[in-house]
Amino acid sequence: MGQPKQATPNEARPSDDEKPKTAGNWGARQAYDYTENDENREWGSNKAIYEWDGEEGDVGPEIPELEIQLFGRPEERRGAGVDISKITEITVTQEGEQRINPIFRFEDAGLHPAMLKNVKMCGYENPTPIQKYCVPAIKMGHDLIAVAQTGSGKTAAYLIPILNNLMGKARKLAAPRPPQGYRGRAEPLVLIICPTRELAVQIFDEARKFCYRTMLRPCVIYGGGPRDQQFDRIRQGCDLLIATPGRLIDLMQRPDMFTMSRLRYMVVDEADEMLDADWEDEFGKIFSGGDQEDGNVKYMLFSATFPGPVRKLAKTHLATNHLRIRVGRIGSTHANITQDIIFVERNLKNKALQDLIFSFPKAVRTIVFVNSRRTADEVDDYLFHLNLPSTSMHSDRTQREREDAMRAFRSGNAPILVTTGVSARGIDVRNVAHVINYDLPSVDHGGIQEYIHRIGRTGRIGHVGTATSFYTERDEPLADSLTRLMMETGQTIPDFLQQYVPQDIDPKNFVVEDDDSEDEGDDGNGAGNGDGWSTGVANEATNGQDATVANGNGNADAGWSNGGADAADAGGVSTYEPEPASNTNVVW
Repeated sequence: MGQPKQATPNEARPSDDEKPKTAGNWGARQAYDYTENDENREWGSNKAIYEWDGEEGDVGPEIPELEIQLFGRPEERRGAGVDISKITEITVTQEGEQRINPIFRFEDAGLHPAMLKNVKMCGYENPTPIQKYCVPAIKMGHDLIAVAQTGSGKTAAYLIPILNNLMGKARKLAAPRPPQGYRGRAEPLVLIICPTRELAVQIFDEARKFCYRTMLRPCVIYGGGPRDQQFDRIRQGCDLLIATPGRLIDLMQRPDMFTMSRLRYMVVDEADEMLDADWEDEFGKIFSGGDQEDGNVKYMLFSATFPGPVRKLAKTHLATNHLRIRVGRIGSTHANITQDIIFVERNLKNKALQDLIFSFPKAVRTIVFVNSRRTADEVDDYLFHLNLPSTSMHSDRTQREREDAMRAFRSGNAPILVTTGVSARGIDVRNVAHVINYDLPSVDHGGIQEYIHRIGRTGRIGHVGTATSFYTERDEPLADSLTRLMMETGQTIPDFLQQYVPQDIDPKNFVVEDDDSEDEGDDGNGAGNGDGWSTGVANEATNGQDATVANGNGNADAGWSNGGADAADAGGVSTYEPEPASNTNVVW
């Protein structure tokens, strides 16, 4: 195994000689606006939604100003990525009493014209594999388990058909809106539960788009935000509620504010993450339906993996004739993400990060993952003293600080986000071209599944992306599963991982066998029922295309350069060796 050259440990901050005088294409850091007080800054739960009090029908009139706010200007609306073939060639496995005929165009899905227009304004051109099957399955009224890779379009896969099913029925099923200035009880028709605050706000943003003109009112509640404001808003009318478990349990204990008596759909997004976080008892309370008596709630579980706790939840609460849809192999990742693994000594990680970022000829939106809150602060501080427009986020930050960081990252004011795993799950930010694992996740804290979720922040819905990981001797417990995952998607295996490559197997035909089978005796008796879940993998899993086409969809964000990243330039290096001192300064 090649070893990096010996070097003295990095300073916590770059020296004046190393520090670039300009950030080049990255642009200058944005100064914080101290004239903007907290009251004037918008919480994620207070964003504008479609409001219409008219009695003209089941579809409201267009509001051009709000339309631009929700969807962006027509030239800015994105479609599926430039490499959608990588996720349209993935095998889909379905199991249940009824077979679902997939849709291949949204025009053929039987959507209401207003919903179809919302889909198009969101930039969706053709359904992704999970959408092809979930949209018709939910429209037919089935309970559902859907297991799919990150970045596959899961959120739209349930929002589109659920909202479409309720269109035209809202006036009959939904609670009457309280008069102006009055507050009633929140009586949602749809409840979506997700593990993190950031994901809750993101789903809310998507729901705001799909609810446009439908007369269905979305709301979101989450911990850390202004509880009284959140509760006040849902009491003004709430047809679709997105919630994190803790804040939802709090609300369920206030029957004067909230009831589930009208509930028709319950969705658990990232179910594996929440059940890993010891929310099992709370889910028993939530799934019991509170005061829901009709028994006609449709339950749906969406997840990237299918571990025992999720199977137990499904067996307990879903209908016996529920459908199961699996896209690709459970716990796999996309072939359109180029994965580069670089051996870096721990004391050289900052220098390696600096060289990697400045090796890009163009600035690209980048997420840097670390394993601790302290490291997040230290890395952000290091990038700050390189004049790079970075921000950071972790669980020690207040909810206001976390939302400010995400807002700066989304807008492009701070296109480099340093974060712990708090944002690894489900976050979909447009044009993330590069994910950097400054620290690889340890096997005790998620291991290969955490790695999959992290790198899934790029290459979403067909877009091409690059994931670069710094590997140290401490990461050896992850080496075997990391090597197998890279082989499955046709990645180049670096020299220091060659010893973990299975012998006598053609890498081009390598398939990882599932270890998340439905029948591994999770109810204690080891009995299996042969339910027919087969291994599904990409039909033609090849290496991700050259990262020079990343961000090639032409979407410009907030004035910073987002042209294609030549991130593949870093892919040929398997061991990090610092450049000679005379070459450490980067000139753009």
